[in-house]
Amino acid sequence: MSTRGEIKSEKILVKDVFSRMWFRIPEYQRPYVWGTDEVSELLDDLTFAMNEKPDFDYFLGSFVFQSKAAAPEKGQEFDENDLLDGQQRMTTLLMLFAAIRDLAEEPDAKDDCQKCIYQKHSKYRSIPERTRVEFAIRKAAQDFIESYIKEESGTNRKKDLYKLNHTEGDISVRNMANAILVMRKFFEDNPDTSPEALLHFLLNNVLLIYVSTENLEDAFRLFTILNDRGIPLRNSDILKSTNLGALNTEEDKIRYAKMWEEAEAELGDDFDRFLSHVRAILVKEKPRLSLLQEFEDKIYEPKEREKSTGQMKPVLLSRGRETFKLIERYLSHYRTLLNGQNYDEIGNFEFDNLMRVMWTGLPATDWMPPLLRYFDKFQYEKLLAFLKGLDNKFSADWIGQYSPTARIDAMNRIIKVIDSAYTPDEVFSSGCFDIDSESLVRVIEGPVYGRRFARYLLLKLDYLYQNHDQRMHFETLSVVSLAV
Repeated sequence: MSTRGEIKSEKILVKDVFSRMWFRIPEYQRPYVWGTDEVSELLDDLTFAMNEKPDFDYFLGSFVFQSKAAAPEKGQEFDENDLLDGQQRMTTLLMLFAAIRDLAEEPDAKDDCQKCIYQKHSKYRSIPERTRVEFAIRKAAQDFIESYIKEESGTNRKKDLYKLNHTEGDISVRNMANAILVMRKFFEDNPDTSPEALLHFLLNNVLLIYVSTENLEDAFRLFTILNDRGIPLRNSDILKSTNLGALNTEEDKIRYAKMWEEAEAELGDDFDRFLSHVRAILVKEKPRLSLLQEFEDKIYEPKEREKSTGQMKPVLLSRGRETFKLIERYLSHYRTLLNGQNYDEIGNFEFDNLMRVMWTGLPATDWMPPLLRYFDKFQYEKLLAFLKGLDNKFSADWIGQYSPTARIDAMNRIIKVIDSAYTPDEVFSSGCFDIDSESLVRVIEGPVYGRRFARYLLLKLDYLYQNHDQRMHFETLSVVSLAV
């Protein structure tokens, strides 16, 4: 255990990691996301090192954790290590021990694997009864570990694992089931690699380097330097952590960590883009820094001065509950606007059809922040008219060959207009939707086919001729559009 403020680093064998330590996957961490390629590469690297250099140590990488002293008043009876970097690797090793246990023929190999997976309670040695890796908020993932990893013969249930891999909604469970199937197939395809031989090499020749500190900020700085094989935390993960740290109650931490993780699972790579939309709504400027730095330097603690007054720009948002509430609100708007289920409010599918045209045909989603801001302020009041104006403005600037910066600036001006408007009519009368008609007409009257915007124009023609009592179908473009 490191003393407070101390950063401790040590080279350590895998057998010591899985006999001396236990780990907690904290609230701010991402789900288990290693896929077939990452698991296969790990197995290939281990077996290559075992076969080609059996007498040498093999360096597997590094992991970073925050050491947390026991706090019985918070329900934490023993010292714990919160994994900041390395959860993908550690979880994979835990599953590899389970796969080897169930495939090995030697009883001692099975027993040693089980000891690496699960530590029985010993109050005299201050060791808790628990698996070596536990998930703080992901009950589905922890239940999977209990059923398929901790339980002997758990990985033999291939039919169940296959079903989980293809139908399970929880991303961690889905990927863990796949990882075990990949491991078992590896041994089937490589009969010369015995589970017992790989276990011996893994325990006695495979090294890691750990870095530990009790200070979370120190740990975050270290993981960016030391990460090599693992899936690194994204800016959004650190943003989540800094805001979780600003919450006052464990109840809030669990609630908002789950909200964030569910949004990540639902939106995938679009989640970072969604957060960028929220940033745009607040800052109303083209981003110049990383997502995290934009929040830190322009939202939470602005470091720029107002050009007109010379005063420091105001704080736009507070860390913690205020941030989570804002993100939660805009997540609801985002889902509503994009779910294609706005018929009852609009009276037909015209809004949903135009949303699909824009999402499919336009080159970027920089038009989403003003749409989100408008919906946040005015809900469905003249929403379709706003979307039409927004589409006309963004598409005209794009087709008219305005630069991306100019297009973003135009969208930010619309957000500013919405912020200051009391009614939708004030937005429409502001001139924010004005377009350069001459540039637009000049381009459209020239050669169109083969241009980047040709597909959008065909989709837009389909939309204009569409009976909006029906949903548009995007599998093929209609003959009507092609003939016009």
